[in-house]
Amino acid sequence: MSTVLAGPVMLFIDADNVSGDVIEQAVARVLAEHGAIHVRRAYCTAEVAVSHAKLFKRLAIRPMVNLASGKNSTDIALAVDAIDLVAAQRPALAIIVSSDSDFAPLVIRLREKGCRVLGIGQKGKTGDEAIGVYDAFVDLEHRRAGTTTPAAKVPKAGKTASAAVKAAKATPATAKPAKTPAAKRTKASSAADGGDAPERVLAAIPELRDGRWFELRNAAEALRAAGLLAKNASSTKLFGKYPASFELTPVQQPNKVRWRASPA
Repeated sequence: MSTVLAGPVMLFIDADNVSGDVIEQAVARVLAEHGAIHVRRAYCTAEVAVSHAKLFKRLAIRPMVNLASGKNSTDIALAVDAIDLVAAQRPALAIIVSSDSDFAPLVIRLREKGCRVLGIGQKGKTGDEAIGVYDAFVDLEHRRAGTTTPAAKVPKAGKTASAAVKAAKATPATAKPAKTPAAKRTKASSAADGGDAPERVLAAIPELRDGRWFELRNAAEALRAAGLLAKNASSTKLFGKYPASFELTPVQQPNKVRWRASPA
């Protein structure tokens, strides 16, 4: 049952931090509970804006593209807009869609202004320190299209991964180990270590083909979804294995990657 609030409802999305599926779930949930979303803004890099263009258009979300460099520049842009809009329009509810605990000072400030603040994060990415400051917090699980069983997660790596799954099921001696966490990590590692690994990476992250810089955290999420990177493995190490194909920046603590080859 929806609750109609006596003031605007504002949705601020950290699109660099959560998946497109979580964004879609968040919009649907807020509409179901409150009936309307008067401000819908997603803060992200140009690369993420392009990859989510159809989603933003379908959900009537206004992309706020951040061209500035720096690890937290997108977060700062979101915080500045949120404070300005809350001060000017006095909404009944502000919703921040992010799993990032860095927004805690913003949430506290908005609450001091008399605004109720709801947080929505992606399950598995949200720390306890990011939850306590909100009036309420909801964790949404990222759903992979067409996924019905754990085994269905692997074929995204390509036909070779699908064949490996079928072979594992057909062989009693290897069927049981394939279900263990260790076997899953081995499968992800071997998929990324083959001679055609760069092409597998490009298939999982097609945005890299244009030769522009891409956020490492978004690359890691895409690689894990494709079965090319284990849950706790480092995407930096994976890209570092193929210096002829991929470039990382900055050198000491890289947070971006790009393909060295010419755009297709």
